[in-house]
Amino acid sequence: MFKNILFPTDGSELSVKATASVIELAKLHGARLVSVSVVQPFPFMPVGDSGMTITPEPAVYETQMRNIAQDNVNKVAAAASAAGVPFEGVTGVTASPYESIVETAEKHGCDLIVMASHGRKGLNKLFLGSETQKVLAHTKLPVLVLR
Repeated sequence: MFKNILFPTDGSELSVKATASVIELAKLHGARLVSVSVVQPFPFMPVGDSGMTITPEPAVYETQMRNIAQDNVNKVAAAASAAGVPFEGVTGVTASPYESIVETAEKHGCDLIVMASHGRKGLNKLFLGSETQKVLAHTKLPVLVLR
């Protein structure tokens, strides 16, 4: 049924946990897996779940973020390879990760987007936003949300 599945990953514990599920889904359908990891450019003030902010030099920040994004994709690539699932990895830097996710799905001919959701509520949801909700609002593709 599905031939090209997009799996955005941010390297979080939830994304890592969802990797096994999305790989099994791809195997079940004989689908190719495309994974994307998107980071936000400087001068974005990174705020983690702990609420701490770190402001490194712009060049250092961008290099570190690109390396982290590539590492996120490499982990999914290794799991896909071990399972014999065809794989393609994509990284990007953009102020709007959801836009990059939707564009990547379109560019790679994906017919399903599988995302892990943090399930944030209250002020965390208000301030940190929900990339999953933004993807749902801006794509015509089916989106499977894993928690």
